[in-house]
Amino acid sequence: MAETRGMYAGPVTVTVLIPAHNEEASLPATIASLLTQSHRPERVIVVADNCTDATAALAREAGVEVFESVNNTKKKAGALNQALKWLLPGQGDNDVVMVMDADTSLDDGFLEVAVSRMTNDRALMAVGGLFYGEEGHGIVGQFQRNEYIRYSREIGRRRGRVFVLTGTASLFRPRALRTVAQSRGESIPGIQGDVYDTASLTEDNELTIALKSLGGLMISPMQCTVVTELMPNFRTLWAQRLRWQRGALENLGAYGATPQTLRYWAQQFGIGYGVIALSAYLLLILLMVLSLDNWVWFPFWLGIGIVFSIERVVTVWKGGWRARLLAVTLFPELFFDMFLNVIYVKGIIDISLDRQATWKHLNHSPFGEPSKAQ
Repeated sequence: MAETRGMYAGPVTVTVLIPAHNEEASLPATIASLLTQSHRPERVIVVADNCTDATAALAREAGVEVFESVNNTKKKAGALNQALKWLLPGQGDNDVVMVMDADTSLDDGFLEVAVSRMTNDRALMAVGGLFYGEEGHGIVGQFQRNEYIRYSREIGRRRGRVFVLTGTASLFRPRALRTVAQSRGESIPGIQGDVYDTASLTEDNELTIALKSLGGLMISPMQCTVVTELMPNFRTLWAQRLRWQRGALENLGAYGATPQTLRYWAQQFGIGYGVIALSAYLLLILLMVLSLDNWVWFPFWLGIGIVFSIERVVTVWKGGWRARLLAVTLFPELFFDMFLNVIYVKGIIDISLDRQATWKHLNHSPFGEPSKAQ
């Protein structure tokens, strides 16, 4: 702010990068959501990474630019690094770079709010989106939608203070991205010159920690919302969440205990405590069912249970009647929580045994329905 005070560098412009690997099914809707924004981006660039389908052709037909990665073996992070090395040298102080997944649609007004925040606060280095789940996929989809609604509600209570700059849609000042690239291998992990750490399983989480470690300010306004892809079954959900969990733990191991990572460490310890507490609770319920011929109902504990059930419903109220019905039944969501807890334990075991982690990509059928993870 001190360096740019009183200086006019032109209006804020938005350049959108959409990393895409074989996304011909979902890409048209993603591009359409950008081109119909109340604040339309100045440039949209599809980063076509090792595509064997019509992703690049569809992007050109939609009237947007295409950047094709060259000999990239580092997945999404590697493709974005190539695109950013090409793009960032030409970006000015008031230009903004947005990175957006190819399976995500922006809600109208997203860019208008984000650009307003960037215009009014010159110290703000990044603006993240709040994500909600697409429709469909039965009870597995509803579990995820409820989870995302509660996460967005929590960010709202934190007044937009960010846990993770989500890969679904986040905006960055070029200066922030350049500083990250220059600091890699010195004050933060990674290879100097790379914006994204290609060794990380969760590049978005790692970039968030990198920016926070360098003193960058960021926010996720409640008005900046997106609708994103959900995992269609428990098998693909397992693969996605195991990658997220392992990535988060490995990122913390790489950065160590610092003032910027203390909250993340506390979050992981909190999850660990939750694993023990919920497992003990469900085990005690099972033992009671098997041991007692007649149940004894204690008013105090019934009251606690009712308050807990109300809280579960209230926190997903905006999700509609399906979200409320799933929440009020209570035990299905508790078992879903146990599913996530098992993934947490699996992640810790895999790291402890130094097992190789894999990055899985969800393919789509020509009709837009998810098919299988690779």
